[in-house]
Amino acid sequence: MIKSMLHKLLLALACSLLLGQTADAADTPQVRMQTRFGDIVIELEADKAPQTVNNFLGYARDGFYDGTIFHRVIPGFMIQGGGYTPALQPKPTRSSIRNEADNGLKNLRGTIAMARTGDPHSASAQFFINVVNNPFLDHRGKSLDGWGYAVFGRVIQGMEIVDRIAALPTGGSNNPLFQDAPRQAFAIDHVSVITSAVPPRTTGH
Repeated sequence: MIKSMLHKLLLALACSLLLGQTADAADTPQVRMQTRFGDIVIELEADKAPQTVNNFLGYARDGFYDGTIFHRVIPGFMIQGGGYTPALQPKPTRSSIRNEADNGLKNLRGTIAMARTGDPHSASAQFFINVVNNPFLDHRGKSLDGWGYAVFGRVIQGMEIVDRIAALPTGGSNNPLFQDAPRQAFAIDHVSVITSAVPPRTTGH
């Protein structure tokens, strides 16, 4: 009787631990961003920014980011990419998403956040990685000027690669919108989901 109860207790504990690990995997999926300088591994905060993370994972699974460039590189600030081809042509995106910058995450060095226009809820595919702490980008209030930029993950491997990209020579484009683009287009070779319990996005939406 005692042995049977002990067996059931151990089984319940094992199941509990397994469920906990599954929940953790769902909350923090990881992606690998491959570049010619090396790989950048990013852990995503699905528990804090669920819509943003699902949006990013959807683009990654679709291969959308493959071949896109970092078109805005500013040392001492951030590197931005995920929206343009090497010919500086914009890629068509899905609908924009709600700004989740009110999730408590800060724009610290190594974090990844969504790029957007002046409309707080205009983010679609483009993202940026902070190379320094940028507190002025954080959420301050639900006003046009205070919404901030939604952080949804952080670099856990390859920050030295981010720093190398941030140091690339820029300028030379005849288009004033791309004065911060590297002189030689720096492309993202491939973005893959390497650990994720988040269900894949269905196609056709």
